[in-house]
Amino acid sequence: MIQCNIRDVTERSQLERAAAQAEALADLHRRKDEFLAMLSHELRNPLTPILNAVHLLSLQRDENPIQHQARTVIERQVGQLAHLVDDLLDISRITSGRIRLHQEDVDARRIVERAVEAVRSLIEQRKHELTVSLPSDPIWLRADATRIEQMVVNLLNNAAKYTDEGGKIWLSLQREADFAVLRVRDSGVGIAPDLLPNIFDLFTQANRTLDRAQGGLGIGLTLVKKIVELHRGSVEAKSAGIGEGSEFTVKLPVLVSQPLPKSKRSTAAEPSSQTSRVLVVDDKIDAAETVAMTLRLSGYDVQAAYSGLAALTAVEEYQPSIVIWTLDCPKWTAMKSHDVCDSAHN
Repeated sequence: MIQCNIRDVTERSQLERAAAQAEALADLHRRKDEFLAMLSHELRNPLTPILNAVHLLSLQRDENPIQHQARTVIERQVGQLAHLVDDLLDISRITSGRIRLHQEDVDARRIVERAVEAVRSLIEQRKHELTVSLPSDPIWLRADATRIEQMVVNLLNNAAKYTDEGGKIWLSLQREADFAVLRVRDSGVGIAPDLLPNIFDLFTQANRTLDRAQGGLGIGLTLVKKIVELHRGSVEAKSAGIGEGSEFTVKLPVLVSQPLPKSKRSTAAEPSSQTSRVLVVDDKIDAAETVAMTLRLSGYDVQAAYSGLAALTAVEEYQPSIVIWTLDCPKWTAMKSHDVCDSAHN
């Protein structure tokens, strides 16, 4: 007698195909993140010397009205490009877990004031009425001031881009129990109910035409959420619907006790005998030279190096007081402990 053993492998085949598809999607997602990181880095390289060159032009005192207008346009548009590229860089850092917070005791009011100044030109350009309400007493946070300012700037930029000319934007900061509460509200286009649950997702935007001047990439609010979460806070969005404006509320934990007064720190605002020799290091020659030119105009003695090896040689021979570098090179661990080092950008 012949016996036949028949097995139905349909389910197993389906599981294997599903596993293969999941692996392919994960690989595609990883390569997408790598591409975004590479793209943002490659875009940042040429933007840095352009921004430096525009700053150098702004230091000239004999420009005529046409030159001034042209430079202003370049400065504004390149600034917008730099903002978009910086957001892309930060998204890649956050998704890969490479972002680092430099936390210190800071007054939230000062951060908000700087953020307002950073977006004031956009607010004025779009003829918005901005109302800012800040408390009279400090609200102390243990936070990365630069990242918190970036978060506030992104919220204000978002309000400006979704509010028609002549609209209103309100910003308020207050302490509620153990939290600093920041609210940014606008009279803009609002958020559709079906979009509201996903408003903080990457690349999410309201429907709009591509020719809108402040279109963006749909990553600003994602950065807001990530930065807030890194500071153990929360953020939520509210809107009554299309045409009803929107409101974003950020809550950040405050310091329970007031921080001790900081001792006075010396700054490098003015050249001195101790801080006048500066070494600028960048593997992009234009970036290094434009930074060096700016520092020379400020009265510093400056040399430039274009590689890690050249920089190490210059440290020994030139003996700089300050090193400004943009290279991610492990050889920098060989620098002397008395050298002062600052990274222009990661």
